[in-house]
Amino acid sequence: MLRPKNGPLRFLFLFCALAFISGCSHEPKTTSTDTGAHVDVASAQAGFLTVSAGQLSHLKIVPAEKTNWAIAVHTTGTVDWNADLTTPVITQVNGPISKILVDPGQTVQQNQPLLYVSSPDITNAVATYKKALNHLDLTKRILARNTELLNRGAIAQKDQESSEADVNDARTDVENSLQALKIFGISKTDLDAAERQGTGISPQLAVNAPITGLVVQKLVAPGQLIQAGATTCFVISDISKVWVQGHIFDRDLPSVHVADAVEETNPSIPTVFHGRVEYIGSMLDAATRTTPVRIVTSNPGGLLKKDMFVEAVIHTRTQRNIIVVPSSAILHDAQNQPFVYVEVQPGKFGQRLVTTGGQQDGQVEIVSGLTEGEQIVSDGSLFLQFANSNE
Repeated sequence: MLRPKNGPLRFLFLFCALAFISGCSHEPKTTSTDTGAHVDVASAQAGFLTVSAGQLSHLKIVPAEKTNWAIAVHTTGTVDWNADLTTPVITQVNGPISKILVDPGQTVQQNQPLLYVSSPDITNAVATYKKALNHLDLTKRILARNTELLNRGAIAQKDQESSEADVNDARTDVENSLQALKIFGISKTDLDAAERQGTGISPQLAVNAPITGLVVQKLVAPGQLIQAGATTCFVISDISKVWVQGHIFDRDLPSVHVADAVEETNPSIPTVFHGRVEYIGSMLDAATRTTPVRIVTSNPGGLLKKDMFVEAVIHTRTQRNIIVVPSSAILHDAQNQPFVYVEVQPGKFGQRLVTTGGQQDGQVEIVSGLTEGEQIVSDGSLFLQFANSNE
């Protein structure tokens, strides 16, 4: 039974309740009604409360109604990074890390340098490119000389064709070596500029951010020797949208579909987060006996963190016809069992145990215990409960 703890509020509550009790009488139930599961429940109660005509105006009595509700599935979930917007940062060269520029928690832009590596791979790639250029220049000179000799009849045609093939092969070597430099972020313009200035290409390679996002993990340290294509330096994630990994019981699976809207809450955060079902698993989780569901969720301000628990309500597009009563009509007895006050005769009320379902828009689903049209107390039921407990 609900009892106010505040002193003045308690006095007012007791005063109103006692005034209400003066208009109520408690009599044992001696008659029976028609058969049915809800009648058996009602007959188990202690008796009826009779309310005088003058006090009835303080009660609001409404019928239990049938309505079509979109089924809302309640579940819990765990926040995870959005794998479609999360990527590891892997270097393209071998060598020790000379400088780290960012730390976890920093937001970076695409192509922003994250760290520098001192790599001999760059020096070797530049040397290979220059050798390929020199060889191409040599084959071109040989081809020009052979062309002149062929015009004079001094060499055979096959020698001329061999020189042409050598030029083509040398040109391919230049293109391949230049492509290797592009992987390191070095363009032909950079090489030409260094050649004009008489300087070499710096062996310091910047490892850039592949996407815009938040640095969520840092996995390296200055001086660490990293391997090309193998060492993960950072993990970057766009946390504006996260995944919530939920779980659906068998009974709810037929109601849930991809693109269903979802509302998610965490007791520690006042914000209501909104998402949509993106994926429904095709296998049952052997540990929880549920089917996994993935919910893509907007994350304003980055409030949702990885591995945080949330409560989720999936608003499905599946509808069903159910009995509902106002939320204010539902009370709980000493065993925390939900019940309502039913008007069994004009001015005469009895407790009825009910089984409740979901809630929305100030109404509660009644799974069992009431039939359509039965009159129940929606406002004032708390005073009836107080009166009943004091008889």
